[in-house]
Amino acid sequence: MRTLITNGLVVTADGSYPADVLVDGETIALVGADLAAAGVTADATLDATGKYVVPGGIDVHTHMELPVGGIFAKDTFESGSKAAAHGGTTTIIDFAAQTKGRPLRDGLDTWHAKAAGNSVLDYGFHMMMADVNDATLAEMDQLIAEGVPDFKLFTAYPGVQYSPDDHIFRAMQRTRRNGGLIMMHAENGPVIDVIAADLVAAGMTDPIGHGMARSPILEGEATNRVIRLAETAGVPVYIVHLSSRDALEAVTAARNRGAMAFAETCPQYLFLSVDDLGNGFEGAKYVCSPPLRPKDHQADLWRGLRTDDLQLVATDHCPFDFHGQKELGRGDFRKIPNGLPSVEDRVDLLHDGGVVGGRISRERWVEIMATAPAKMFGMYPKKGAIAVGSDADILVYDPNRRRTISAATHHMNVDYSIFEGFEIQGGSDVVMSRGTVLVRDGAWVGPAGHGRFLRRDVTDHARIS
Repeated sequence: MRTLITNGLVVTADGSYPADVLVDGETIALVGADLAAAGVTADATLDATGKYVVPGGIDVHTHMELPVGGIFAKDTFESGSKAAAHGGTTTIIDFAAQTKGRPLRDGLDTWHAKAAGNSVLDYGFHMMMADVNDATLAEMDQLIAEGVPDFKLFTAYPGVQYSPDDHIFRAMQRTRRNGGLIMMHAENGPVIDVIAADLVAAGMTDPIGHGMARSPILEGEATNRVIRLAETAGVPVYIVHLSSRDALEAVTAARNRGAMAFAETCPQYLFLSVDDLGNGFEGAKYVCSPPLRPKDHQADLWRGLRTDDLQLVATDHCPFDFHGQKELGRGDFRKIPNGLPSVEDRVDLLHDGGVVGGRISRERWVEIMATAPAKMFGMYPKKGAIAVGSDADILVYDPNRRRTISAATHHMNVDYSIFEGFEIQGGSDVVMSRGTVLVRDGAWVGPAGHGRFLRRDVTDHARIS
């Protein structure tokens, strides 16, 4: 099947130019001006007049079907990947979770079983490590050989996922030898637990207590600490879901002294604030970790995206229904399941708030939602590019398309939207994955189970920094 996309403006991280794009099978075969006049033929033609032609979005931080305290995140790989596609994302990387005391292999096999034949998008895995010991350190080498080169550790959640500094450092020493990447959830969990217990004892049980307990100072402290550990080990480190000015200052200072420190932020931190936690128990809809911050942190995060101190935007998509799941925390904010739904909205929110809002260029928009994720996690130029030989993961994107975000119309399997009522400009007319059209004018037209597992190689992050 050959598809010719004509009359569009190709937008890449490096620049924008009018060009046609020929898709042959699953890959991009030609990029050039007026290909039809040059004798290029195709089975189908997509007219992109007035539209952008951009690489499909890549969300490198999702949690489909994640078990938390006896319940599961609502989106399966089928529903979550389909929702992502509706929003212009064509690749996801999810987190396979180790059960404490069990091998990493068990967790990875479980996630392969969840995704295989169900995801409509190409997908990869990171590995969440609950234990760092001789056995799991050895398993890291094997997982890297199987295309899972990234490992997430936590300075939060004592007794569940928390790793002390010596364990983190041992894992970093291992990646020094095997080339993997340590990803860090950086908050000072033991101190947070003390503050949270004090708040509940004093009668503060509403969701706003979640934000009060998890101070940005404690995110900044933990971020600086894990970066210093990585510098000592001589390895790169990647900070997930960075939310605050304090943490960004630690990353910026590290990068200024030459450290291989990288970080992502998320849409919720760019567009929402701690005020959303303060509406009684309705605030439970907005409980995530790290928590939403005061509004004045948003300008710093956008500045970090412009200066490349923040490399990309991912979602940390982990949806729990308000009714029946978030409600488990009535009377004690510590029991509210942490996680927000946003995999469907990331690409368009960044276009509206970033490009239309004048905060970033359209080229930087493509970079932070597609190209930088591909480079950071071993997928470029197979993914994240409009180039000959790249996978034909393509959006025909209308920069003037308008819609209102609502739970009534979204495709995520969750009963509310954190961006309810947001009116946004920009949306995909056509979403294509490996040459197959998945979404056309908002309607699903793709096949079930289209996605494939992505075996990713280790990345030379010294070349990225």
